[in-house]
Amino acid sequence: MSSLYAMPIEKLRGVGKKRAEQFQKLGVRSVGELLNFYPRAYEDWSDITEILDASDGETVCIKAEVGAPFQKGYTKSGKLIAKTAVYDESGGMELVFFNNPYITNMLNYGKTYIFRGKVDRRLDGIQMVSPMFSDPDKTTDIKPIYNLTAGLNNTAVIRAVEQALCLLPDEVNDPLPKHIRKKYQLCDLKYAIKNAHFPESTKALATARKRLVVEELLVLNLGLSSLKTHKRAANKNIVKTDYSAEFEKLLSFTLTNGQRRAIADCIGDITNPETSLNRLVQGDVGSGKTMVAASLCYTVIKNGMQAAFMVPTEILAEQHYNSLKELFKNTDINIALLTGSLKPSEKDRVRAKLESGEIDLVIGTHALITDKTLFNNLALVVTDEQHRFGVAQRAKLLSKGNSPHLLVMSATPIPRTLGLIIFGDLDISVIDELPPGRQEIDTLLIDSSVRTRALGFIRREIERGRQAYIVCPLVDEGESDLASAEDYAAELMLNYFSDIPVGILHGKLKAAEKESVMRDFSENKLQLLVATTVIEVGIDVPNATIIMIENAERFGLSQLHQLRGRVGRGDEKSYCILVSDNTSDTAQERLKTMCATRDGFKIADADYKLRGPGDFFGSRQHGLPPLSISSLADTRNLELSQQIAEYVIKDSNNLLDDRYRGLKAEITRLFKSTGDETLN
Repeated sequence: MSSLYAMPIEKLRGVGKKRAEQFQKLGVRSVGELLNFYPRAYEDWSDITEILDASDGETVCIKAEVGAPFQKGYTKSGKLIAKTAVYDESGGMELVFFNNPYITNMLNYGKTYIFRGKVDRRLDGIQMVSPMFSDPDKTTDIKPIYNLTAGLNNTAVIRAVEQALCLLPDEVNDPLPKHIRKKYQLCDLKYAIKNAHFPESTKALATARKRLVVEELLVLNLGLSSLKTHKRAANKNIVKTDYSAEFEKLLSFTLTNGQRRAIADCIGDITNPETSLNRLVQGDVGSGKTMVAASLCYTVIKNGMQAAFMVPTEILAEQHYNSLKELFKNTDINIALLTGSLKPSEKDRVRAKLESGEIDLVIGTHALITDKTLFNNLALVVTDEQHRFGVAQRAKLLSKGNSPHLLVMSATPIPRTLGLIIFGDLDISVIDELPPGRQEIDTLLIDSSVRTRALGFIRREIERGRQAYIVCPLVDEGESDLASAEDYAAELMLNYFSDIPVGILHGKLKAAEKESVMRDFSENKLQLLVATTVIEVGIDVPNATIIMIENAERFGLSQLHQLRGRVGRGDEKSYCILVSDNTSDTAQERLKTMCATRDGFKIADADYKLRGPGDFFGSRQHGLPPLSISSLADTRNLELSQQIAEYVIKDSNNLLDDRYRGLKAEITRLFKSTGDETLN
């Protein structure tokens, strides 16, 4: 099989230079890659329906005889039209073809064919327009349907794959050892490849696809595990003394057990001479991740080194700076703020002190990763809301020191199964409890018929001195029938809140405009903020007690959970109002889940089961290799592959056993596409 990856696809009969270029657009350059280019769907031509049993609008296969000569003509617009009639034992129907001058030579009068198409039951009889058709003696029961590109049709791909399958050796080197296949009831590779392309039956197809899906997910899991092992470089910034207990004495409150566990995990990493800290601290909205980071910064700085804390927005940077400056006011720790909006002279002053080592801790935005920003002894990098940063940005900050420790924080709860994939190169600590005193948030589901009452409730909260958010999914009118943030805000200012300062915040505003609006809301200069999901992260206003989310069914549950976390941050009772007129069972089930629990991990699991992994990957540059047949939404096979990966790692001494040589080669091949050479 490995030699077929070295064989260019041009070696196949009928694949010249031009066709090879078309295949290359689909990521297929070699015969081996063509064999891994699996169908996107299948058509079952074995299930024959009689003409009179076919339902209107249903796509069916009908075995019938051409019972009348073609009648040809033209439509009013000048299109060629050809009609004939076909019959089976139950009755007859009309076939209609447009702009096909060769159809009269392709279908012979008196001969039987299988026709596949959509049935149209009309007053004057049954009709099928431009159906596919095939000789029943030459028809494969289950036909593969491939992804295509301009100039390359399905038949051409099928012919190329048929040739490629003929080149498979009698004995295919199977990356899955026989004892693994037997233990987990998986078929051999040659059977799987053949039946994935041209299934003998629906059962054979299911068997083949399960084997190939599990193998691909297994290779992905093992690769990420190896990647984590490779990234465990020797600790070049060894911390000798743990100051976390001393840090806790600075606090006016008691840390939760979850926070203490996360701190202990991190301290264990930075004091271990053999490995560096490379950890994700994952916790629900308001779980106290910042105090975990602050404790770690304190220990690193007390050991004579510097720390950098990068966040996605200037206002969040200012909030962290102010809170940490207050926390460290009676210590000898020097803390600074570095953001793009500082005056050039102020930025130069901060950078000079960072380079000289006078500043111990810097809180900042992307200004931290510019070429002008240099450090004296950077030993710890903290990134907050990691999904807001690209991989390259994180790497740029890490390059500022000599292999500094990395602490990543995220408030997006991710199911464990998916977390092993998304953050496969990081160790994970979970804070699974909230600090005492956090306000409960009542979540209510309403439809638009009671929106006016909800707006009245918001007004009463504002009159009590509180603030509120209203979230809209879109910005511009015309994107759909949903209200735009700007038009909605204008309506509110004219009708419901004409005497109340209202702000508008959306993604099309310039960065400086966004910062200005968020700052005004944070300082209570605005009592109501109409926004899109840009408020999902990066604004902390304890005085905000109510958030209303329009067209709530358009958001993922994890996104709704993040938005809900904008309130309930102060001492006052808080509310989240979900507005939706969608009455479908799926939408109602999702939104009722939001009302039933505040547990972010339960919500993440529900979101994953209902919608797949899209929400988790949509906003993160995850850098995973492309998958040819499997899907991360396939929870059953994903979990099975992780079980097998755990077994293989224990059984093989991290793939050093010669029985797993084929699996190791597959890992290298899969991860080459990401540009990661560490697994070679």
